Amino acid sequence: MFTALRDEFRAIRTRDPAARGALEIVLCYPGLHAVAAYRLAHWMWRRGLKLFARWLMHLARWLTGIEIHPGASIGRRFFVDHGMGVVIGETAEIGDDCFLYQGVTLGGTSLKPGKRHPTLDDGVIVGAGAKVLGPITLGKNARVGANAVVVRDVPAGATVVGIPAHETSRSDREQLTAYGTPLDVRDPNAVAMERMAAEISALRDRLAALEEQPASDSDEPGDTGAADRGSGSGSRSGN
Repeated sequence: MFTALRDEFRAIRTRDPAARGALEIVLCYPGLHAVAAYRLAHWMWRRGLKLFARWLMHLARWLTGIEIHPGASIGRRFFVDHGMGVVIGETAEIGDDCFLYQGVTLGGTSLKPGKRHPTLDDGVIVGAGAKVLGPITLGKNARVGANAVVVRDVPAGATVVGIPAHETSRSDREQLTAYGTPLDVRDPNAVAMERMAAEISALRDRLAALEEQPASDSDEPGDTGAADRGSGSGSRSGN
């Protein structure tokens, strides 16, 4: 447990440029406080002291604003930045080097016992306000953009945004992406709507151009009648 806390302390210093010293991290980082409480509560949970484990995490939520169920499984170097409003459910599984921002929910969508919450593979980043719901899996180094709602599996290295979340890009590189959202990312739904609006505008322009064209001589009603009369005269003369 103490080794895990030491690794998390180092992860904070590496990932957060605002961390200016060891004492500041120890005193002022609620993410570290919540994870430290979770490590102890999870140890108690696994040894059958479930009521005490829940009570400890209840106190931790009151102190930090971060709710972690002691039954969740969390790997090494786990970092919750800012943290207020984070919720991690009982059957959630989180790998090593994962990074959550404030307002993230790893929630369940079923009332039945068993696996109900998400699985995050190593290196996943979930942006502020994102909701990851159900027994789905986020692949290694996946990125979830801020305020996204994820209800389906996310491939390794993919970045997803939107409601419901859609994939925007994929990369094999392991790199820190603040709030899980690259600066050049675009919501695929918004791109599709913009393309549709451009096509509608082009169709309107073509329709307006067609309406402005003058009618040809062959389209005039008088000429059509004359042609019909000529055809009728020819038929009678032939008879």
